[in-house]
Amino acid sequence: MGVPATLAAEIDRYARELGFDLVGITSAKPPPHVNQFRGWLQNGFHGEMGYLERHAAKRAEPRRVLADARSVVVVAMNYFTGDSPPPSFGHSVPAKQGEGMGEGRVARYAWGERDYHEVLGEKLKRLADHVCEFGGPGTRALSYVDTGPILERDLAQRAGVGFIGKHTNLISRRLGNWIFLGQVLTNLELESGQPELEYCGTCHRCIDACPTRAIVAPYQLDARLCISYLTIELKGAIPVELRPAIGDRIFGCDDCLEVCPWNRFAQRSPVREFQRRELPPLTEFLSWDDAQFNAFFRGTPIYRIKRRGFLRNVCVALGNVGDSSALPALERALDDHEPLVREHARWAIGQIRSRV
Repeated sequence: MGVPATLAAEIDRYARELGFDLVGITSAKPPPHVNQFRGWLQNGFHGEMGYLERHAAKRAEPRRVLADARSVVVVAMNYFTGDSPPPSFGHSVPAKQGEGMGEGRVARYAWGERDYHEVLGEKLKRLADHVCEFGGPGTRALSYVDTGPILERDLAQRAGVGFIGKHTNLISRRLGNWIFLGQVLTNLELESGQPELEYCGTCHRCIDACPTRAIVAPYQLDARLCISYLTIELKGAIPVELRPAIGDRIFGCDDCLEVCPWNRFAQRSPVREFQRRELPPLTEFLSWDDAQFNAFFRGTPIYRIKRRGFLRNVCVALGNVGDSSALPALERALDDHEPLVREHARWAIGQIRSRV
């Protein structure tokens, strides 16, 4: 016999009190698209993200994560901060045709002063504790924010929180694309919600918008081509043939998200930690040592890729949209202690000199 539905209602109420915008519940049965995930791995579309393959068995079976799991509470939090332009890094230079105004761009989720893993993680811990308190003796709960071995978007769709779009991200009919996901696995048997249907229809704007054609087919992303992967997950050199398509993006890419028509329902997030903060000029970053980088970015999503990865990206952006005023900073970067930075600075210098 399952727990009365009133507990599910209490979980929903408390999650919203914590600041989550969407709440859904589903069973801890295997996610519906497990076979597609396995095929994605077999195709090598995960690139160097080996952790996805190492924990594939757990992602296919939530009970391997929490042995007696029966239900999964899925929550979402809105991080849309308005229609303001991408962050300006103070280095507006003549851009290549089609590359905008030449300002460095950061994915919207990383605009703020604090990493969403921490913001959501603290709230999810409180939600998990609440589940255990109201569930009574023997209740167990385990929470994750984008880090656990869970097919979170698959479970979110089955819980009715949103639907997986052709760009492989979750879309909410209430909030659009701009949502963070979190999960609480529990051994309570809770009443499940109705799965969300798919509403992409014939739309293919996200596929057309991808600068590197990483969305190789509807619902299939080759991460090895994705700018978010190239600028965040990839630890080494960015393939030379893909660098021009990165344009002025220095951390992630929102192009497939920005064009989704469901964003007409996006609402401005009140969460202070997600609001945009100003950043220095691109060329200034090239003079920063590890201590300066750490002091400025610690606690933000950008801190994850460390100084070497970030300056690699800055060099690529300057190589794509910079003019001769960027050359002195790039030439100094040729003496950087990181070989990765030196190599990308050398490439950027060659690109700029070919244009001036």
